[in-house]
Amino acid sequence: MRLTIFSISGDLGHLLKAIWHAFTALDVDKSGKVSKSQLKVLSHNLCTVMKIPHDPAALEEHFRDDDEGPVSNQGYMPYLNRFILDKVQDNFDRIDFNRMCWTLCARKNLNRNHLLISDDDAFKIWCIFNFLSEDRYPLVMVSEEIEYFLRKLTEAMGGSWIEEKFEEYKLQLSSKQQCLNVWELIELVGMGHFSKGMDRQTLSMGINEVFQELILDVLKQGYMMKKGHKRKNWTERWFLLKPNLISYYVSEDLTEKKGDILLDGNCCVESLPDKEGKKCLFYVKCSDKSFEVSASDKKKKQEWIQGIQTCITLLKVGRPAPHHEARQKRRELRQKQQAEQEELELRMRELQTANENKQRELEAMRKKLEEAAANAAEEERRRLQTQSELQDLYRVEMEKEKMVRQQMEEQVAQKSSELEQYLQRVRELENMYHRLEEALEEERQARQDEETVRKLQARLLEEEVSKRAELEQIHLYQQQTISQTQAEKQELERERLAKESALQSAMQQLQQLEADRWGALEQYEEVMKKLADAANNTKSWKDKVAHHEGLIRLIQPGPKYPQKITNWGPAAFTETELSLREKDWQEKKNRPPTPQ
Repeated sequence: MRLTIFSISGDLGHLLKAIWHAFTALDVDKSGKVSKSQLKVLSHNLCTVMKIPHDPAALEEHFRDDDEGPVSNQGYMPYLNRFILDKVQDNFDRIDFNRMCWTLCARKNLNRNHLLISDDDAFKIWCIFNFLSEDRYPLVMVSEEIEYFLRKLTEAMGGSWIEEKFEEYKLQLSSKQQCLNVWELIELVGMGHFSKGMDRQTLSMGINEVFQELILDVLKQGYMMKKGHKRKNWTERWFLLKPNLISYYVSEDLTEKKGDILLDGNCCVESLPDKEGKKCLFYVKCSDKSFEVSASDKKKKQEWIQGIQTCITLLKVGRPAPHHEARQKRRELRQKQQAEQEELELRMRELQTANENKQRELEAMRKKLEEAAANAAEEERRRLQTQSELQDLYRVEMEKEKMVRQQMEEQVAQKSSELEQYLQRVRELENMYHRLEEALEEERQARQDEETVRKLQARLLEEEVSKRAELEQIHLYQQQTISQTQAEKQELERERLAKESALQSAMQQLQQLEADRWGALEQYEEVMKKLADAANNTKSWKDKVAHHEGLIRLIQPGPKYPQKITNWGPAAFTETELSLREKDWQEKKNRPPTPQ
């Protein structure tokens, strides 16, 4: 049978802990299951000690076998709740109940070797463990409750608590998750780790005192003199103070009980002056009678008055005994600290996730910048390659033009004897050709400068657009960041300052790009002006060359091949150069106007 504890609360929770120990002891192979015959014995013993009528037929009916052999899969807890715990009355001895469960589990788990305590002391530690252990299974006692118990035990033995010694022991508990089970606690106390220098009798008395306070709810005990109601004589009695009554016995062995003083919210306790030769007097006034008591000294008197008044106050407001309330407060504090720790860990995980997201964003931005730099380098390489190709083409054209010029010079040299009157004009024509080449060179250079400036302007415009988009993205992210919750205000303030710095840097870069673009525009206008001047100069020289060529053409022999006629005259350009100029003119005609 699997013992599944659904909830632990109040007195039933304390009963369930003891039953859990007994059930676990019957689980021989530690599988979480117990045979039906063993459960019958356990249930019968529980009913006997808790004074509940036992119904064996109900147990048989509840644990009927359904094709799985002698072990049922229905669980023991529903039966325990329905047929035992729901019928529990407050008319049985809790000590007998605990001792029955202790007998079942101690037989299997208690190791008596090298223990300085008796079985009865071990049983009392077992009961204290059930009281202080956490409300979860398997049952364990956390380090805070261990310290509380050891402090109580040390005070009961009259010793002094050594904080450093317990701190060293807590370091050893780290591997066990800062907790002990009941058998480890019994071994810790029974081996005398925290009671060195104390004899066995002192240790046993300390365990008994803590047991009486935590389990039997004995808040104070001791000998005092009590005045009789009939004969009015003073008799020494052993008094026990509990949350709702004061019991008095003949002696401290508690064998002969003489009476009880029932306490409620209407009772009161007051000090009395000395009389009849008795000192340190006080009386407890109840609804039906009053009791006069004499303590041994003033300190004891004050302690008893304070203890009784505390019980009356707790009864008046309906609060539990001090050690019950202290245990509940410690548990609530641990639960609160655990919740805060979990919330802190969740917050740390969220911050770590946000940091990882930021790292990924920065990495993506870095990759984009690297890609942009690679694209810019590739664009520069293509531009240099195009420029190199144009320079090679220009050299080829110059070579061709030089060959044509040499051929013309040879023809003129051959006819120099016949054309002496035209030698001066031919020299002037050669000089004009040189100037024409310079003008063409200036025009080509101006066009190359124009192309360079145009590409620079386009790249600056692209960078300006990219920076504007980045600026807008940063501004949008800044607005989103500002709208986050008030709890992250300080962190967001730091991020906002960083973003404002990045925004300021981006604004400066944008202003620099605008300044560079205007500089490029001014360079472009200067190049266009130079290009216009070079074009006008080229046209002027071409007109002059055409005019002189017309003068020479009047007397030179007719060509044997068809000539190209342009507005600069016949044979002013080669066919290749003329086709390039025509292509360039068509591109300019189809190109949209450049934005200013």
